[in-house]
Amino acid sequence: MPEIVETKFCDIARSVVLSDGSELPGLRIAYETWGTLRADASNAILLYHALSGSHHAAGVNAHIPGVEPFWQAEMHDGWWEDMIGPGKALDTNEFFIICANYLGGCYGTTGPSSLNPETGRPWGSAFPHVTAADQVAVSALLLDELGIDVLHAVVGPSVGGLLALTFATTYPQRVKRVASIAAGFKTTVLNRLILFEQILAIENDPNFNGGDYYSGQPPLYGLALARMISHKTFVHLDAIERRARQDIIQHQDTLSWYKVRDQFQSYMLYQGKKFVRRFDANTYLRIIDMWSRYDAVAEGKAGSPRELLDRAASAGQRWLVFSIDSDFCFYPEEQADLTLHLERADIDATQITVHSDKGHDSFLLEPHLYTPHLSWLMKS
Repeated sequence: MPEIVETKFCDIARSVVLSDGSELPGLRIAYETWGTLRADASNAILLYHALSGSHHAAGVNAHIPGVEPFWQAEMHDGWWEDMIGPGKALDTNEFFIICANYLGGCYGTTGPSSLNPETGRPWGSAFPHVTAADQVAVSALLLDELGIDVLHAVVGPSVGGLLALTFATTYPQRVKRVASIAAGFKTTVLNRLILFEQILAIENDPNFNGGDYYSGQPPLYGLALARMISHKTFVHLDAIERRARQDIIQHQDTLSWYKVRDQFQSYMLYQGKKFVRRFDANTYLRIIDMWSRYDAVAEGKAGSPRELLDRAASAGQRWLVFSIDSDFCFYPEEQADLTLHLERADIDATQITVHSDKGHDSFLLEPHLYTPHLSWLMKS
């Protein structure tokens, strides 16, 4: 049986200045941990979640104070349950695993739906833009509060892989091993366009109101459409076809004129409707904006990829890069580019190509394809 876990909170009472000069008067970080931290704090692994994930990676957590109604039943089980635990890839018999909700999040970390202490109302549109550099700076604050100077490893799938890269190059002396799963080095033009489509979907919802919608109706239509745009990049089209054939067409789904006519449209509409119950549109915008602008060199304030990664090389880091051959979100060419930069900097890097028909979501659905390699990295 999965263990019952509770969300912990780390409150930073001082002002936090972000990359664009914006200032937060304080900060709350929601996080969960698994395993036991050694007395010398040498066995900690920092895990970053994906775009719409959460800090709840393993176990069962049925309630998080203050995040209703977003904490839906589908969130109660950890998203990486088969990867975290005794004898698993992230072995809690040996390691202490930490996963935190992102800055700007809606699952307990300070974000647009949080109350602004200066106004007593939700931040809404006043909540600043955030960058990958901001996210890893917040992670460093959390590690400081936990008394962890050097990580055994940092692990990140998808968008989390971008943050793992930025943490490893911003704080190179604070991490020994890095696992980047289905991520990249710089956001491609294609992804920037797909993300822009999602931004427009939310911005053009009449209920969005520039981000100040918490006293009225949220922009559910725009957020659902954004999720539908993204979902087809997460799941291989063959898998979408298989899943859709198992569903019954929802004939009641009618737009102002068009009626949903086949199981594929119905499946995508269902995904969009389900998502809006558990996520906040402002949070979604903050994270995809961060992703859209991602460039590892710029985030690390370096002059070139080599200058950036020389930091990791000088720290003696070891890297494991996973690529998924059916990935339509972070294409395999992106991991090849990352690995090439690592090799040019003489970093000990291994790239594994996972053969899967599940697409980008393989890292969530097929733990057996990743476990042997992650275990090797962690214990080598």
